[in-house]
Amino acid sequence: MSKLIAALLLVAGIIHLLPLAGVLGGERLNALYGLALDEPNLQILMRHRAVLFGLLGALLVAAAFIPGLRTLALLGGLISVVSFLLLAWSAPLYNEALRRVVVADWAALACLLLALPLHLRTA
Repeated sequence: MSKLIAALLLVAGIIHLLPLAGVLGGERLNALYGLALDEPNLQILMRHRAVLFGLLGALLVAAAFIPGLRTLALLGGLISVVSFLLLAWSAPLYNEALRRVVVADWAALACLLLALPLHLRTA
């Protein structure tokens, strides 16, 4: 059971680590989100967002190996994906790059929702 939870957390963690590449700058952010992020202030905010996703991704990956972190990681991951999916749902007109993010977050949500009851059962 613990190995299955770990695998599910690893998948969710990797999904959350992917935006970390945005820290590298505007060109990388443009590729990730299909947007022209040429305004320096917006780049700062989006690069900071990438750092925060990196932290959450690192927590999810760490929780795959450290069971004591799993409750916190599951909570953080669920808040992240559910909030993004609700925001995307509220504005259904988005580009293809963002559509890929939505699909990835649905996959992350599935992993987290599968891991949660397994974790609660073993805790």
